[in-house]
Amino acid sequence: MDRLRQRADFLAVANGARANTTAFVLQGRRRDDQGPIRVGYTVTKKNGTATERNRIRRRLREVMRQVDAVFMRPHHDYVLVGRRDALTRDFATMLDDLRSALRRLDRPAPKTGTTNKTGTNKAGNKSAPNPNGMTRP
Repeated sequence: MDRLRQRADFLAVANGARANTTAFVLQGRRRDDQGPIRVGYTVTKKNGTATERNRIRRRLREVMRQVDAVFMRPHHDYVLVGRRDALTRDFATMLDDLRSALRRLDRPAPKTGTTNKTGTNKAGNKSAPNPNGMTRP
């Protein structure tokens, strides 16, 4: 397992699938090359002082190290975005959270088109395009 180091790689993974947990957000993306699994870690400044952010990052690295590579897909990049709860969350629970998040990343994405043939959604409301041309996530 290698580490992600370049900003472009982190940005590419950010556009992939994501799974939220209490202690972190797991982002994943398939690569087109045949390289090994790569993992990156990031913790924003709003999560605390430098020592707290480093502690969060160390805990995330250890959680990822202890999870079997069986749960991860080959030729994928993963990024763990740390949250403040990673400081106090039980380590065994974080391991379970990571395994669960990896399984959730493998699920197919839900279909976004929820309108039927008449142009209404399931609630019966007309779905009008957004006037400024932007789409909602």
